[in-house]
Amino acid sequence: MRWWDLDPVLELEKELFPEDAWSRGMFWSELAHARGPDATRRYVVAETPEKRVIGYAGLAATGDLADVQTIAVARDQWGSGLGSRLLTELLRAATAFECAEVLLECRVDNVRAQKLYERFGFEPIGFRRGYYQPGNVDALVMRLNDPSTSVQGTEING
Repeated sequence: MRWWDLDPVLELEKELFPEDAWSRGMFWSELAHARGPDATRRYVVAETPEKRVIGYAGLAATGDLADVQTIAVARDQWGSGLGSRLLTELLRAATAFECAEVLLECRVDNVRAQKLYERFGFEPIGFRRGYYQPGNVDALVMRLNDPSTSVQGTEING
């Protein structure tokens, strides 16, 4: 993901997460840590041959721990395997950052996403009460040990 991707990413962000969408500033802050020799972030976009952004994902690494910051797939692409390809790219990045484990939060009512994460070996380890606002929806915290053993799917360009 680069700065010129932000407008279509923000459009998709607002469509998919209308109540708690990230701001432009939040994305800029993440991208500021995604380049150079001291990079600690990996953000990717997926687009159609016509250059329409249909998904994006981001990961933050600190020491030997990575955290999936976001994964989003356009509704018309649900069930296409794009979520798996995005997650694969994040796990490759976690491996490149030499992370021993990857954490993520997922809405407790997002069973579709939970099933995706479980297919990659993520296991539930706890809850964050009232994590998603508004609505006070709990987050399921999931962990994957050794992301290098879970990488699946095909590579995407980011």
